[in-house]
Amino acid sequence: MSFFGSLLQSYPLPVLVGLACILGVSGLMSGLSGFGFSAIGALSLWLLPPKLGVPLLMSLSTANQFMSLGQLKQDLRPIKEWWPDGPAPYLLGGVLGVPVGLAILHSLPTKVLMVVFGGFLLGYAAYSLFKPDGLHIKTKEPPFFSGVIGFFGGLIGGFTAFPGAPVVVWAGLRQLPKHEGRSIVQPFILGMQIVSLTLLAVQHPETFSPTYWMLLAIMIPVVLPGTLLGVKLYRGISDINFRKVTFLLLGVSGLGLLAKAL
Repeated sequence: MSFFGSLLQSYPLPVLVGLACILGVSGLMSGLSGFGFSAIGALSLWLLPPKLGVPLLMSLSTANQFMSLGQLKQDLRPIKEWWPDGPAPYLLGGVLGVPVGLAILHSLPTKVLMVVFGGFLLGYAAYSLFKPDGLHIKTKEPPFFSGVIGFFGGLIGGFTAFPGAPVVVWAGLRQLPKHEGRSIVQPFILGMQIVSLTLLAVQHPETFSPTYWMLLAIMIPVVLPGTLLGVKLYRGISDINFRKVTFLLLGVSGLGLLAKAL
């Protein structure tokens, strides 16, 4: 029997189609908003165990961010401007947080992990949708504080593949324009996914099984066209509209994980 046939025994065609639908929407919304691929894609954990699904989301998020950033070069800060007001302080903090998050991924029971992940997504979506418009921070934070935000992003990303959440919340509190927020959030997400995958390859090489590689090969052609479409829509949609849609989907994803766990 071919390996693809063996894959179909573990994950029948309806499961693969469902996975493709979830990840296609994830690519679209991430291309549109610049973040949230893994948060929306978390619904795929209905179909995959977390120790397979989270690394798969990390890898697809990496491809998604490479594609998106390539389309938005003009919106990004030059690397020489990454310190102290760009993504560099967040990245430095995030590198310290990722190992903690990966330890959580490999130590928590699946049910507990999904409750924590689902509750986090639901709370994050509710905060983002209902926070008062006047809630913002006027002062400019020092690089150390940006590093602390990045640390929590790396920690969360290590067990959810969604490192951008704290940075997105912070950018919202600072009321950064969408292009300026993306120029911080997207390099941070890409950097954290690469660090996470590198550490997984060193500490848990069994993660990258033939099943992982086959699913990755099948899903990349689904995700990247959605990303391109999302980037095109991003140029013509308002900040308010695309964020509302994204946060609603994050809430649905969180509810789905809680329902699966409970």
